[in-house]
Amino acid sequence: MLSQIEKECLLTCNECAAACLQCASACLKEEDPKAMVRCIALDLECADVCRLAAASIARGDGHMKAVCSLCAQVCKTCATECAKHAMEHCQRCAEACQRCAGACTSMAR
Repeated sequence: MLSQIEKECLLTCNECAAACLQCASACLKEEDPKAMVRCIALDLECADVCRLAAASIARGDGHMKAVCSLCAQVCKTCATECAKHAMEHCQRCAEACQRCAGACTSMAR
């Protein structure tokens, strides 16, 4: 049975992964997607790490805290990049990444 903090972190990781994938997809449809290369790359990396963290939490892996620590770092980097862009999808992604970074930081303790 998952603790409340584990449940919240798992949910937040899944929400962040979805927001990152939506952001990457929307960035590819922008007028100049080449200008969004770093954002897209970080979105995809963040989505992957968030899904890994969610799976680790669900399984109760012994490396769960380390994975969550990594997830927090990647989410912070992605949030910083997305926050630089005015597009709504980037702003939503930045917010989701900030929430996930907070939840994963709490899990990693």
